[in-house]
Amino acid sequence: MNGATTDFADGGGRLRSAIGHFIAAATAGAGAARFVADAVAGSWNRFAFRVKSTMPKGLYARSLLIIILPMVVLQSVVAFLFMDRQWNLVTRYLSSAVTQEIATLIDVYKTYPQGADRVQLRRIARDRLGLVVDFLPDKQLPPSGPKPFFSQLDQALSEELRKEIGLPFWIDTVGRSSLVEIRVKLKDTVMRVFAPRAEVYDSNSWMFLIWMVATSLVLLAVAILFLRNQIRPIVRLADAAEAFGKGRDAANFRPRGAREVRRAAAAFLEMKARIERAIEQRTTMLAGVSHDLRTVLTRFKLELALLGDTPEIEGIKRDVDEMAGMLEAYLSFARGDSGEQSAPANIAALIEELKLDAERHGRSASVAFHGRPMVTVRLAAFKRCLANLVSNAARHAHTIVIGGHRDHRWLTVTVDDDGPGIPANLREEVFKPFLRLDDARNQDEGGTGLGLAIARDIARSHGGDITLGDSPLGGLRATVKVPV
Repeated sequence: MNGATTDFADGGGRLRSAIGHFIAAATAGAGAARFVADAVAGSWNRFAFRVKSTMPKGLYARSLLIIILPMVVLQSVVAFLFMDRQWNLVTRYLSSAVTQEIATLIDVYKTYPQGADRVQLRRIARDRLGLVVDFLPDKQLPPSGPKPFFSQLDQALSEELRKEIGLPFWIDTVGRSSLVEIRVKLKDTVMRVFAPRAEVYDSNSWMFLIWMVATSLVLLAVAILFLRNQIRPIVRLADAAEAFGKGRDAANFRPRGAREVRRAAAAFLEMKARIERAIEQRTTMLAGVSHDLRTVLTRFKLELALLGDTPEIEGIKRDVDEMAGMLEAYLSFARGDSGEQSAPANIAALIEELKLDAERHGRSASVAFHGRPMVTVRLAAFKRCLANLVSNAARHAHTIVIGGHRDHRWLTVTVDDDGPGIPANLREEVFKPFLRLDDARNQDEGGTGLGLAIARDIARSHGGDITLGDSPLGGLRATVKVPV
């Protein structure tokens, strides 16, 4: 009984061990499968990324690729089928016919007696078969010459000669342009045969290839002209949308092109009209609010002037003046820069003027501008954008450096100072309207917390933006970047 129990326990242990090994092997196999799957997926992702990076980015180039690629594939398939079926087959038939004629001449030479000059055999070959035959005294074939890299004639003729004649032979398919030379070693001589090249292989097949390539080029030219006319309305729509995003007028734009493009252009014009109407209504409303509030403030000032000069009255006057300044800032922020048209402006002269303003406030300022200075902007609004940044720097620093650079795409203006700067975690917060932090430098002259908000709003209305960073002077760098 104890022996049976021991055997049972040993069998159970072996079973558990086998199960453990099986689970370990299965786990290792699953891990290997996952590793292979990850490697395959990584290779595929790298291949897809490389293909995507090499693909053209423009709609015009992609449309041409959609047309050209199937055309090239189709022409390649047609050319392959023609070469494989038509050209090879015809060449093989012609080579077989010429080889059979040569085999017939060899049989005649062997069967029937010939004179020393073989006149009758040459006449039959010349008059009946169109071949030029002679017999060489040298009984040895010349060494094989270099074979052409790609010659269906050489391959087909050699195969037919081996099959039909079965004697040592030598051929030259490249020595003479219009003739093919064939030498066959007979028992007592070497028969040399000159056959017209046109009778040995299909020599007119290249006309098919020329016509195929020519028609492809014609179709490609038509496709290019057609696509250019189809892409042009899309480009005009993109230019109009970009101009409107920069605050410029899209002059003489109207829907053109295909139905879908016309629908998109009409939707853009409707959206543009709604935005302009909303801006006009807001401007009208703000003008009314501004008029009414200024009237009330004017009455306050008049009544305070009639009350005389006392310390209490002076305090109220200061509060009224501060309220008037705050009102102007709020209305200006809400109104934005609507109504002003974009026009070419000299940015180098503008930042020079801002430098003089900073120096009048007792600050040390310098400017530098690189590139063409003329840029199309809304001058008054853009000047206010930069002035807010310069005045913000002048309020907190002693040294200011204004830099400008214009290339073919962007106008970049930087305002550097040596002030205390703004912590990195607050550089986006200070652009929020009405936000005033103790250490944040977003206060404008009225102390409303709208200086940087107004500046960014103006930059974005030009299609650009403002970012804050560290200045080489140790303070804050404000960078204005707008498209030109």
